Amino acid sequence: MRTALVIGTGLIGTSAALALVRRGVTVHLADHDPEQARTAAALGAGTDEAPEGPVDLAIVAAPPAHVARVLADAMRRGVARGYLDVASVKGGPRRELEALGLDLTAYIGSHPMSGREKSGPLAATGDLFEGRPWVLTPTRDTDTEVLNLALELVSHCRAVPVVMDADAHDRAVALVSHMPHLVSSMVAARLEHAEEAAVRLCGQGIRDVTRIAASDPRMWIDILSANPGPVADLLSDVAADLDETVRALRALQSSDEDKRSEGSAGIEDVLRRGNAGQVRVPGKHGSAPRAYETVVVLIDDQPGQLARIFADAGRAGVNIEDVRIEHATGQQAGLVQLSVEPKAAGALTAALRERGWALRQ
Repeated sequence: MRTALVIGTGLIGTSAALALVRRGVTVHLADHDPEQARTAAALGAGTDEAPEGPVDLAIVAAPPAHVARVLADAMRRGVARGYLDVASVKGGPRRELEALGLDLTAYIGSHPMSGREKSGPLAATGDLFEGRPWVLTPTRDTDTEVLNLALELVSHCRAVPVVMDADAHDRAVALVSHMPHLVSSMVAARLEHAEEAAVRLCGQGIRDVTRIAASDPRMWIDILSANPGPVADLLSDVAADLDETVRALRALQSSDEDKRSEGSAGIEDVLRRGNAGQVRVPGKHGSAPRAYETVVVLIDDQPGQLARIFADAGRAGVNIEDVRIEHATGQQAGLVQLSVEPKAAGALTAALRERGWALRQ
C-alpha cells in the first residue's frame, strides 16, 4: 500500500492515518467538516488535499448510521482500488450496500477493537491499535487483493487481525462492548444526584466500573442504533439476573432462617458465575489470564514518583506485568498496585523497602 484516503477524521480515522504515515504511506484526509480534516493534517496525519487519482485503499471512518452512504458515494466515484470501513457494527452497513446494488468485491468490513473515552482528531494517537484485535469481515465476494490491503493496514497499525462473520461480530461486540457500556452508564447515573458525602467515598472499584461511562453520548447513540437487537437481548438476561439478585437480597433481610439461607445461596451463585466469567477475559497480549502477586506501594503525588518505582523495579530485575493507581481521598498521595510474577514478588518487595519505599500489606 502506497496511498490511502481516510474519510472521517475523528479518533479512529486520524489514529489510523497517523499509523500509516509513520509507515511511509501517503495519506489523504477528507471529512464532512473541513476544519476537522485540517486539524488532522496539522497533527501529521496526512494532507487534506484531494488525491489526483484512485488511491490503493479508502478507509471510511464515519458513524455506523452513515457508513453505507459514505461508502456508496466513494465507490461510485471510484476513489480507490479497495474500500474498508471501521464502524463498530458490520452486518447493517453490508446489507445496506447490498440493497443499493453495489459491487462488493472491492469492499471489506472491519472493526478495530480499540478506542478512548475522548473523541475527535485531537484525541488520536498513532499507537492506538497496537496489540489490539482488528476484526475483518470478508464475504465470499471479497476480492483477495482487497483482503490483502486490509491485512496490510492492520499490520501497519500493529494490530492483530481476526476474521469473523459480520453478524457473529455484531453479537460479540454487543456482549463485550455495547452492553457493558450501558451497564457502566446505568451505574454511573446512580451518582448523579447522590449525596456529596457518599460520592467522596468513591474508590478504585467505582472508578473501574464507571470509566467508560465518560464517553460521548452522541457517538454511542449512533453505535447502539445500529446494533439494538443483540444489545437488548443481553440486557434482558442482565435484567433477569438483577431480579434474582434483588430477591436474594430481600431474603437476606428476612427473620426466617430458611429464607436467609436461600438468599445467601442466590448471592453466592451470581458472585461465583461472575468469577467464572471474569477468568475468561484474555490476559496480557491476549493470552490466557495468569495469577499475579500484587505489591502495593504508598507514593506522594509528586513528579517522577512512578518513574522511580519502575527504575527501582528494573534494577531489581523484576518485570512489572500491570500497574494500577488508587488515589487517596482528600490527600496528595496514592497507592500503586504493581502486579508481578509470584516468584518475583519477594525480590521486588525487598528491593523497594531497601530503597525507602513504604509498602502496604
